[in-house]
Amino acid sequence: MIRLLAMALVDLAAALLPARLGHWGEAMRRETGEIAAPAEALRFAFGCLRGAIGEAMRVHGGDGAMWHGRGWVGFCAIGATGLGIAYMAIGGAPFGYPLRNLAALLIGFLAVGIVTHLPRTRLLAAGPVLLALGLFLLAASLLGVSNEGATRWISIYGLSIQPSLVLVPVLAIGFAAVRDRLSMLGVIAAAGALALQPDRAMAGALAAGLAALALVRPERKVWLALLAASAGSVATLLQPDVQPAMPFVDQILFTAFAVHPLAGLMVVAGSLLLLVPARARWGRDPGYAVFGALWLAIVLAAALGNYPTPLVGYGGSAIVGYLLSMLGLPKAIGATDGVADLPRREAEHGVLRTSIA
Repeated sequence: MIRLLAMALVDLAAALLPARLGHWGEAMRRETGEIAAPAEALRFAFGCLRGAIGEAMRVHGGDGAMWHGRGWVGFCAIGATGLGIAYMAIGGAPFGYPLRNLAALLIGFLAVGIVTHLPRTRLLAAGPVLLALGLFLLAASLLGVSNEGATRWISIYGLSIQPSLVLVPVLAIGFAAVRDRLSMLGVIAAAGALALQPDRAMAGALAAGLAALALVRPERKVWLALLAASAGSVATLLQPDVQPAMPFVDQILFTAFAVHPLAGLMVVAGSLLLLVPARARWGRDPGYAVFGALWLAIVLAAALGNYPTPLVGYGGSAIVGYLLSMLGLPKAIGATDGVADLPRREAEHGVLRTSIA
């Protein structure tokens, strides 16, 4: 597992490098693979990531191009999670909270690394995968853990996980990439699951992401998916939602300022950082449009109601989901192709967009 994490970090480093330095990324991968000790490989990978960040900032910092590319999803995840850990330290959160968030960050990178290196087969094509994720969410809403009338969680070895925060971003952004029948059915299944839970925050986020997609790709399947998501969102509004606020999880965009002004600024800055990857290509690429609208909606829901504040608050599900979001986004820094510019068969037969560099 340590070696897979090291490879995931090197993939992220390669994604951050300017296009003309792509051969550096290949050299990093080879060197990491040749290091026998997993811990030493991980240390080398962190060094590669630090160097890639510095090089990207040096080369692209002046013209804003450094913000292009899904590699910055990983960078912003690290920054937002770090700010959240600092807030929890200032606020006196239980010691296990920041440790679990840090563990979730590592698990997220590990998951990206595993998916990135899966073999490309028809069963792992985007359509079947997204349909399976939607059906899994539907099953979780029927068989998961209930609390105060809501069934939003599953329990794994005693740890509560909110699968919608992990999988809805992947579903929405993946659908933006392929927009085929199976992926549409996966999104519709997810919309039904969120209505059954009920989960106003994630149902609204899914609808917001698909609305952004409909603006840039007004296609029949997109409109059908948006209709289902909108109906699911309305259904959640018609049901009671009485979940109490949890310390260091809900409403912290406001309560953090009561802890310390610096803590409040950290939480706000971390929340804004989540939207940075979508800033440069919001209007030009459907994947980034969905990414930005969806995570903006999740942050706004956390501000308006008792819903988890992603990455800066306690909870690993959003951290893993944010990192997995990059699997549906186009190539990294230096890439000029948007989703619409890629050959259709690549979108149909690829495992989302799993080649990080």
